[in-house]
Amino acid sequence: MRIARLRTAHGPRAAVLDGDAWDVLVADVPEPATGRDGRPALPASSGVRVRADDPGLDGALLAPCRPRVVVGMAHNSGPEGRALPPQAFLKSARTVVGPGAVVRHDRALGRLVAEAEAAVVVGRPCRDLRPDDVPGAILGCTVADDLTADDQVPLDAMMTRAKNGTGFTPLGPWIDTAATLDDAALVVAVDGVERARSTTAGLSYDVVDQLVFLTRHLELGPGDVVLTGAHRSAVPVEGGVEVALEVGGVGTLRHRVA
Repeated sequence: MRIARLRTAHGPRAAVLDGDAWDVLVADVPEPATGRDGRPALPASSGVRVRADDPGLDGALLAPCRPRVVVGMAHNSGPEGRALPPQAFLKSARTVVGPGAVVRHDRALGRLVAEAEAAVVVGRPCRDLRPDDVPGAILGCTVADDLTADDQVPLDAMMTRAKNGTGFTPLGPWIDTAATLDDAALVVAVDGVERARSTTAGLSYDVVDQLVFLTRHLELGPGDVVLTGAHRSAVPVEGGVEVALEVGGVGTLRHRVA
């Protein structure tokens, strides 16, 4: 199942892909978004349908979730990360923007790097998850750009300046509840030219490891987002370009940099 959030005249509404059209629901994505059986628990259909190839759809797509917590995995970019203990960083939920957003590059912060990542969207409150609990706690996966002011990383141990610029967490275009991340492609293109290609198979810690670790130290809840890491999918970007980030089996997220 694919779940999107659309901008409508009545406010944000959830929508579910049904064949060649989006079935618009009567309300936004609820909290919690998964039932006790681990399956999505969504509002009823409004009867309105929007064709998936409608040229106006791109402008209507919002970030597919409303996180209170955005957490990213540090040094999770390759096998060498296994030699280090798991570590995470927090991003402000206010950095989240949707598809088509224009992210302004504050050049005073130095180089800006786009990072294609699979983003796990949490479906229910969870703390101290065991490995077997993890699948039932996840609503699905979306695409993220974990934008980073790279020159600030060595100057800021908490990565507050590096990770929290306005619009530094584009998410979208939808949540895929059936996505598998064992070996999903991670692709970055800039102005239509592919600049990086890798796979989630190269991450130091898989999704189960990450959720077990994270929920040992903090509670996550419906709509919260885990940025799972960029394995060779980081590309410097400058103002004036369009960035396209793909997670295989999920979709492609596009945004601009100004």
